Amino acid sequence: MLKFSNANAKIEALKNDDELSEYLTDKRKVYSLDLLSGYSCPFAESCLSKAVVQPNGKRKIQDGHKTQFRCFSASQEVQYTNVYNLRKHNFDSLRKLSTGEMIDLINNSLPTNAGIVRIHVAGDFFNQQYMEAWYSVAVANPDKLFYAYTKSLRFWHSINEFPILHNFVLTASYGGRDDWRIDEYDMRFAKVVYSEQEAHDLGLAIDHDDTHAAKPSLRNQSFALMLHGTQPKGSEAADALKVLKRDKVRHSYSRKVATV
Repeated sequence: MLKFSNANAKIEALKNDDELSEYLTDKRKVYSLDLLSGYSCPFAESCLSKAVVQPNGKRKIQDGHKTQFRCFSASQEVQYTNVYNLRKHNFDSLRKLSTGEMIDLINNSLPTNAGIVRIHVAGDFFNQQYMEAWYSVAVANPDKLFYAYTKSLRFWHSINEFPILHNFVLTASYGGRDDWRIDEYDMRFAKVVYSEQEAHDLGLAIDHDDTHAAKPSLRNQSFALMLHGTQPKGSEAADALKVLKRDKVRHSYSRKVATV
Protein backbone atom coordinates (compact mmCIF):
# COMPACT_ATOMS: atom_id res chain seq x y z
CA MET A 1 0.00 0.00 0.00
CA LEU A 2 1.07 3.55 -0.68
CA LYS A 3 1.43 5.99 2.20
CA PHE A 4 -0.47 9.27 1.89
CA SER A 5 0.50 12.31 3.97
CA ASN A 6 -1.80 14.68 5.83
CA ALA A 7 -1.91 18.25 4.59
CA ASN A 8 1.00 20.48 5.55
CA ALA A 9 0.49 24.03 6.82
CA LYS A 10 0.29 25.41 3.29
CA ILE A 11 -2.27 23.12 1.70
CA GLU A 12 -4.32 22.84 4.88
CA ALA A 13 -5.50 26.36 4.03
CA LEU A 14 -7.51 24.97 1.11
CA LYS A 15 -10.39 24.20 3.44
CA ASN A 16 -10.92 27.94 3.96
CA ASP A 17 -11.68 28.57 0.27
CA ASP A 18 -15.38 28.55 -0.70
CA GLU A 19 -14.84 26.80 -4.03
CA LEU A 20 -12.61 24.11 -2.55
CA SER A 21 -14.55 23.54 0.65
CA GLU A 22 -17.21 21.61 -1.27
CA TYR A 23 -14.67 18.80 -1.63
CA LEU A 24 -14.15 18.75 2.13
CA THR A 25 -17.70 18.30 3.37
CA ASP A 26 -18.57 15.39 5.69
CA LYS A 27 -15.20 15.66 7.44
CA ARG A 28 -13.20 14.85 4.31
CA LYS A 29 -9.55 15.95 4.38
CA VAL A 30 -6.63 17.14 2.28
CA TYR A 31 -3.82 14.66 1.59
CA SER A 32 -0.73 14.39 -0.58
CA LEU A 33 1.05 11.46 -2.20
CA ASP A 34 4.80 12.06 -2.26
CA LEU A 35 7.81 10.48 -3.96
CA LEU A 36 11.57 10.89 -3.58
CA SER A 37 12.58 14.34 -4.76
CA GLY A 38 14.91 14.44 -7.74
CA TYR A 39 14.88 10.71 -8.36
CA SER A 40 11.27 10.88 -9.54
CA CYS A 41 11.71 14.19 -11.41
CA PRO A 42 13.03 13.32 -14.89
CA PHE A 43 12.82 16.87 -16.28
CA ALA A 44 13.88 18.94 -13.24
CA GLU A 45 16.77 21.33 -13.81
CA SER A 46 16.89 24.65 -11.94
CA CYS A 47 15.49 23.07 -8.75
CA LEU A 48 17.10 19.62 -9.04
CA SER A 49 18.27 18.30 -5.66
CA LYS A 50 18.46 14.82 -4.16
CA ALA A 51 18.98 13.25 -0.74
CA VAL A 52 21.94 10.91 -1.29
CA VAL A 53 22.70 8.13 1.18
CA GLN A 54 26.36 8.13 2.24
CA PRO A 55 28.49 5.03 3.07
CA ASN A 56 27.92 5.71 6.77
CA GLY A 57 24.15 5.58 6.23
CA LYS A 58 23.60 9.31 6.66
CA ARG A 59 22.02 11.42 3.93
CA LYS A 60 23.50 14.46 2.25
CA ILE A 61 21.97 16.98 -0.14
CA GLN A 62 23.22 16.84 -3.72
CA ASP A 63 22.32 19.67 -6.07
CA GLY A 64 22.26 19.31 -9.85
CA HIS A 65 24.80 20.98 -12.14
CA LYS A 66 22.23 23.63 -13.12
CA THR A 67 20.48 24.07 -9.76
CA GLN A 68 19.53 27.69 -9.11
CA PHE A 69 17.35 27.15 -6.06
CA ARG A 70 17.25 24.05 -3.91
CA CYS A 71 14.21 21.79 -3.74
CA PHE A 72 12.76 22.17 -0.24
CA SER A 73 11.43 18.60 -0.34
CA ALA A 74 14.91 17.18 -0.90
CA SER A 75 16.10 19.13 2.14
CA GLN A 76 13.29 17.55 4.16
CA GLU A 77 14.42 14.10 3.05
CA VAL A 78 17.93 14.79 4.32
CA GLN A 79 16.68 16.06 7.66
CA TYR A 80 13.86 13.62 8.45
CA THR A 81 14.41 9.87 8.21
CA ASN A 82 10.69 9.02 8.33
CA VAL A 83 9.98 11.44 5.47
CA TYR A 84 12.77 9.95 3.36
CA ASN A 85 11.59 6.40 4.05
CA LEU A 86 7.95 7.19 3.25
CA ARG A 87 8.74 8.81 -0.08
CA LYS A 88 11.21 6.08 -1.03
CA HIS A 89 8.58 3.45 -0.20
CA ASN A 90 6.03 5.13 -2.48
CA PHE A 91 8.49 5.57 -5.33
CA ASP A 92 9.78 2.01 -5.11
CA SER A 93 6.21 0.68 -4.95
CA LEU A 94 5.15 2.45 -8.14
CA ARG A 95 8.13 2.71 -10.45
CA LYS A 96 8.07 -0.80 -11.94
CA LEU A 97 4.31 -1.26 -12.28
CA SER A 98 2.16 -1.19 -15.40
CA THR A 99 -0.45 1.54 -15.83
CA GLY A 100 -3.23 -0.75 -14.67
CA GLU A 101 -1.27 -1.89 -11.66
CA MET A 102 -0.54 1.70 -10.66
CA ILE A 103 -4.22 2.62 -10.99
CA ASP A 104 -5.20 -0.25 -8.71
CA LEU A 105 -2.51 0.53 -6.16
CA ILE A 106 -3.37 4.24 -5.97
CA ASN A 107 -7.10 3.60 -5.76
CA ASN A 108 -6.71 0.93 -3.10
CA SER A 109 -4.38 3.16 -1.05
CA LEU A 110 -6.44 6.35 -1.31
CA PRO A 111 -7.74 7.33 2.16
CA THR A 112 -11.49 6.83 2.34
CA ASN A 113 -11.95 10.34 3.77
CA ALA A 114 -9.84 12.07 1.10
CA GLY A 115 -11.51 15.12 -0.42
CA ILE A 116 -8.55 16.90 -2.03
CA VAL A 117 -5.28 15.25 -3.03
CA ARG A 118 -2.17 17.14 -3.98
CA ILE A 119 -0.22 14.80 -6.22
CA HIS A 120 3.37 15.37 -5.09
CA VAL A 121 4.36 17.90 -2.52
CA ALA A 122 7.57 16.00 -3.27
CA GLY A 123 8.35 14.29 -6.56
CA ASP A 124 6.82 14.39 -10.04
CA PHE A 125 5.29 12.24 -12.74
CA PHE A 126 8.23 9.97 -13.52
CA ASN A 127 6.77 8.44 -16.70
CA GLN A 128 3.81 8.70 -19.05
CA GLN A 129 2.06 5.67 -17.61
CA TYR A 130 2.18 7.11 -14.11
CA MET A 131 0.51 10.37 -15.18
CA GLU A 132 -2.14 8.43 -17.06
CA ALA A 133 -2.72 6.34 -13.93
CA TRP A 134 -3.51 9.46 -11.90
CA TYR A 135 -5.82 10.72 -14.64
CA SER A 136 -7.70 7.42 -14.45
CA VAL A 137 -7.88 7.66 -10.65
CA ALA A 138 -9.49 11.11 -11.04
CA VAL A 139 -12.01 9.64 -13.50
CA ALA A 140 -12.89 6.95 -10.96
CA ASN A 141 -13.27 9.48 -8.12
CA PRO A 142 -15.28 12.43 -9.48
CA ASP A 143 -16.16 13.63 -5.97
CA LYS A 144 -12.47 14.18 -5.12
CA LEU A 145 -10.17 16.91 -6.42
CA PHE A 146 -6.66 16.05 -7.63
CA TYR A 147 -4.07 18.69 -8.48
CA ALA A 148 -0.35 18.82 -9.19
CA TYR A 149 2.60 20.93 -10.24
CA THR A 150 4.75 19.24 -12.86
CA LYS A 151 7.84 19.64 -15.01
CA SER A 152 6.93 16.48 -16.93
CA LEU A 153 5.35 18.61 -19.62
CA ARG A 154 5.67 16.16 -22.49
CA PHE A 155 3.52 13.72 -20.50
CA TRP A 156 0.94 16.43 -19.84
CA HIS A 157 0.89 17.36 -23.52
CA SER A 158 0.15 13.73 -24.38
CA ILE A 159 -2.90 13.50 -22.09
CA ASN A 160 -4.29 16.72 -23.56
CA GLU A 161 -5.90 14.40 -26.07
CA PHE A 162 -8.04 13.03 -23.21
CA PRO A 163 -11.28 14.74 -22.09
CA ILE A 164 -10.72 17.59 -19.62
CA LEU A 165 -11.69 16.61 -16.10
CA HIS A 166 -13.15 19.14 -13.67
CA ASN A 167 -11.32 17.43 -10.80
CA PHE A 168 -7.84 17.01 -12.32
CA VAL A 169 -5.90 20.29 -12.33
CA LEU A 170 -2.28 20.61 -13.49
CA THR A 171 0.21 23.46 -13.35
CA ALA A 172 3.41 23.59 -15.40
CA SER A 173 6.34 24.32 -13.09
CA TYR A 174 9.02 26.53 -14.64
CA GLY A 175 12.62 25.40 -14.23
CA GLY A 176 12.77 22.17 -16.21
CA ARG A 177 14.24 20.86 -19.45
CA ASP A 178 10.90 21.17 -21.23
CA ASP A 179 10.10 24.79 -20.35
CA TRP A 180 9.74 25.64 -24.04
CA ARG A 181 6.52 23.63 -24.10
CA ILE A 182 4.84 26.14 -21.75
CA ASP A 183 4.74 28.86 -24.41
CA GLU A 184 4.44 26.44 -27.32
CA TYR A 185 1.27 24.85 -25.94
CA ASP A 186 -0.02 27.74 -23.82
CA MET A 187 0.19 25.84 -20.54
CA ARG A 188 -0.86 27.38 -17.24
CA PHE A 189 2.35 27.82 -15.20
CA ALA A 190 3.86 28.63 -11.83
CA LYS A 191 7.17 30.44 -11.52
CA VAL A 192 9.34 30.74 -8.41
CA VAL A 193 10.19 34.37 -7.69
CA TYR A 194 12.76 35.86 -5.34
CA SER A 195 10.72 38.91 -4.33
CA GLU A 196 7.24 40.38 -4.38
CA GLN A 197 8.50 42.98 -6.84
CA GLU A 198 9.58 40.27 -9.29
CA ALA A 199 6.07 38.78 -9.22
CA HIS A 200 4.59 42.24 -9.74
CA ASP A 201 6.88 42.90 -12.71
CA LEU A 202 5.82 39.59 -14.26
CA GLY A 203 2.16 40.40 -13.70
CA LEU A 204 1.65 37.31 -11.58
CA ALA A 205 -0.29 36.90 -8.36
CA ILE A 206 1.61 35.05 -5.61
CA ASP A 207 0.00 31.81 -4.45
CA HIS A 208 0.74 31.55 -0.73
CA ASP A 209 -1.71 28.75 0.10
CA ASP A 210 -2.10 26.54 -3.02
CA THR A 211 -5.55 27.89 -3.85
CA HIS A 212 -4.37 29.10 -7.28
CA ALA A 213 -2.92 25.67 -7.96
CA ALA A 214 -5.95 23.71 -6.80
CA LYS A 215 -9.04 25.70 -7.85
CA PRO A 216 -10.59 24.37 -11.07
CA SER A 217 -11.91 27.86 -11.87
CA LEU A 218 -8.30 29.17 -12.05
CA ARG A 219 -6.94 26.31 -14.17
CA ASN A 220 -6.01 28.74 -16.97
CA GLN A 221 -4.43 31.46 -14.80
CA SER A 222 -0.68 31.39 -14.18
CA PHE A 223 0.84 32.53 -10.88
CA ALA A 224 4.05 32.95 -8.87
CA LEU A 225 5.45 31.03 -5.91
CA MET A 226 7.69 32.72 -3.37
CA LEU A 227 11.16 31.24 -2.90
CA HIS A 228 11.34 29.06 0.23
CA GLY A 229 13.35 26.31 1.86
CA THR A 230 17.07 26.00 2.62
CA GLN A 231 19.24 27.34 -0.21
CA PRO A 232 22.87 26.66 -1.25
CA LYS A 233 25.31 28.88 0.66
CA GLY A 234 26.51 31.85 -1.37
CA SER A 235 23.89 31.41 -4.10
CA GLU A 236 21.63 34.14 -5.44
CA ALA A 237 18.69 32.24 -3.95
CA ALA A 238 20.34 32.22 -0.50
CA ASP A 239 20.90 35.98 -0.70
CA ALA A 240 17.29 36.51 -1.76
CA LEU A 241 16.09 34.37 1.14
CA LYS A 242 17.99 36.55 3.58
CA VAL A 243 16.20 39.61 2.23
CA LEU A 244 12.81 37.89 2.50
CA LYS A 245 13.52 37.01 6.13
CA ARG A 246 14.85 40.48 6.89
CA ASP A 247 11.78 42.15 5.40
CA LYS A 248 9.46 39.57 7.00
CA VAL A 249 7.92 38.65 3.64
CA ARG A 250 5.68 35.59 3.82
CA HIS A 251 7.56 32.71 2.19
CA SER A 252 7.78 29.64 4.45
CA TYR A 253 5.49 27.03 5.96
CA SER A 254 5.47 24.49 8.75
CA ARG A 255 8.07 21.73 8.54
CA LYS A 256 5.74 19.23 10.12
CA VAL A 257 4.99 16.27 7.86
CA ALA A 258 2.37 13.80 9.10
CA THR A 259 1.56 10.49 7.45
CA VAL A 260 -1.19 7.91 7.43
